[in-house]
Amino acid sequence: MTTDTHTRLSLAGQVGEFVAAAGIDDVPAEVLERARYLVLDAVGLAFASTAYGFPAVARDALAAFGGGEHPVLGMSDRLTARDAAVLNGVLIHGMDFDDTHIPAVTHVSAAALPAALAAAVATGASTADLLLAYVLGVEVSARVGIGGAGGFHDVGFHPTAVAGAFGAATAAGKVTGLDAGQLAAAQGVVGSMSAGLLEFLEDGSWTKRLHPGWAAMSGLTAASFAKAGWSGPPAVYEGRFGLYATHLAGRETHPEAVGAGLGTTWELMRTAVKPYPICHFNHAFADAALTLREAHGIRPEDVVAVRAGIHPTPGRVVSQPEAAKWAPRDEYDAKFSLPFTVAASLVRGRFTLAELEDDALADAGIRALAQKVRVHDDPDSAFPAAYSGALEIKLSDGRVLAHREQVNRGHDQRPLTNAEIEEKFRGTIGRVAGDATTDRVRAAVLALGDDRPASDFAEACRAG
Repeated sequence: MTTDTHTRLSLAGQVGEFVAAAGIDDVPAEVLERARYLVLDAVGLAFASTAYGFPAVARDALAAFGGGEHPVLGMSDRLTARDAAVLNGVLIHGMDFDDTHIPAVTHVSAAALPAALAAAVATGASTADLLLAYVLGVEVSARVGIGGAGGFHDVGFHPTAVAGAFGAATAAGKVTGLDAGQLAAAQGVVGSMSAGLLEFLEDGSWTKRLHPGWAAMSGLTAASFAKAGWSGPPAVYEGRFGLYATHLAGRETHPEAVGAGLGTTWELMRTAVKPYPICHFNHAFADAALTLREAHGIRPEDVVAVRAGIHPTPGRVVSQPEAAKWAPRDEYDAKFSLPFTVAASLVRGRFTLAELEDDALADAGIRALAQKVRVHDDPDSAFPAAYSGALEIKLSDGRVLAHREQVNRGHDQRPLTNAEIEEKFRGTIGRVAGDATTDRVRAAVLALGDDRPASDFAEACRAG
């Protein structure tokens, strides 16, 4: 397929030309190194997710469509390429502990990595091809999310599902050898598949866990159709009925962000690794609560009232509906509850995966303290550039203690180091795997970028 003038001038065309021409030597070494550690974080989370019930349900649902030869991260199963991508996305994102590109408000690895991996194994590509495709998928996902100017959540769309589909199509298309025109077409095709509703917030349904895997599968599908000659609308982003006009009608958007800085600004470096296993919008509040607790020796029984200031857009995600936020019904509700995050941090003096287990959810002290939390709009929030949180705690002796986290930890201005990411990886994979498996997986991930087959990497990252 040749690139005509119309396609070349479209945003999808700009992305297609950049991705088609990009080689691994064009990516700065520091970007490739950080990419390996983002993959390490993602694979560790995939393993850790297998300790929960939702991966088995996803596996059983996908098994109904028949088996295949593609390995699954952290599991012994083998599925078709597209189904393996779905399950890998579920595994990486299922605990909501995976990385987030802050301005894009998008979990970028959870869709880009499964799509790149499935395509690389299917085509016999090398780990260098896999790593490059993953990086490019992250770059596109991040830019599509940035173009939404923080508005996708406000209208009920999960940007990971929306933006992730475009990144996945790009990653899969790169591995499978699409030219610039075909890559543009793949974006045009996947635009009709990019969606993911936030209605799960009302009752704790599992749909969000499926979003990045579905985005990965959609990307693989779109790339295959484009390779076969299927056309897609060139103006899928900026057109009259393009992504931003339909998903964010009447709101501020920045479609031009999709093509901005390609090859010069590496958005992957702005991807935040989560220090806490909760919604990223709650992280500043966990840090604020723990900071105040340690600095002032706060005892939960001395807390009279708590005021939490947050931007209204993320605020609606973590404080509505009130019934689910002030009295979480399960660990998934708790992940998205600002009151529970603050209360558990003050009571337990930490927030780890243990604070999402049944004993913490039923803890009378945590539940009582959560009822004392009130949420209000924060006019000084940096959202969407950062996920700010302001906390005021009134104590029984009359003192009012305050702390603001204007830039959340993990943000590119306050990044976790590679050593801290590795420590997190050992903690997550260590919940289900021994030292031998942990060391094998670490070695395979940190060697990404060589000439070995991507299938060898995939095999090394299976259970066992």
